[in-house]
Amino acid sequence: MTTPVRLAKRLAATLPCSRREAELYIAGGWVSVDGQVVEEPQFMVSEQKIELHPEATPTRLEPATIMLHQPADTAVNPSAALQLIRAETRAADDPSGIRMLKQHFLRLTPHIPLERNAGGMVLFTQDWRAARTLSEDAASLEQEYIVEVAGGLTPDGLKLLNHGLTFNGRALPPVKVSWQNETRLRFALKGVQPGQIAHMCQRAGLQVLAMKRIRIGRVSMGKLPSGQWRYLLPQERF
Repeated sequence: MTTPVRLAKRLAATLPCSRREAELYIAGGWVSVDGQVVEEPQFMVSEQKIELHPEATPTRLEPATIMLHQPADTAVNPSAALQLIRAETRAADDPSGIRMLKQHFLRLTPHIPLERNAGGMVLFTQDWRAARTLSEDAASLEQEYIVEVAGGLTPDGLKLLNHGLTFNGRALPPVKVSWQNETRLRFALKGVQPGQIAHMCQRAGLQVLAMKRIRIGRVSMGKLPSGQWRYLLPQERF
């Protein structure tokens, strides 16, 4: 029986190629062992059949940024949302064309949390550049929410929502609020604080029934179905 060796070593000898190239092929999901894709260069093999995808390229794996449409009834904590990001919940019409790899699900960091009791667009990233933007620029990135409300708007209530309210003892900066239809308001605001939108609506005589975030900065959620996710496109910038 052949002594087991690391898959990267076996592939490098078989092709032949450098050990580093072999590791890149494997990490990129281009190598199968007995018909099953293996992404771990350290995977031990002996006499199994090793195959390299004909379109394989030994390129460094780029970090992923993932957009999830988090359902409103999901517990609002990062671990609960992360459990929704798995192979079977990827949107069928994901336009990115990115080959899904197990490594894309590792070390995903959440940024810019949702308002309380809200659903909608949430972001997770492995990319330090995206993480820096979402952390350092969080207060200046405009967020857009669709808010379903009930009740009667007070006189000048819409004007008050746009400017003139306080929250946690401080005056709120101007906000863009408009009616989307008879029961839904559109909020576009920066630096939103937990509980702020519900507080604003209450002050204007309205009760919040549901909230959904549909945009962060210049990136919109679009028609991504609830409970599903997609990769962020390279050209999408916040």
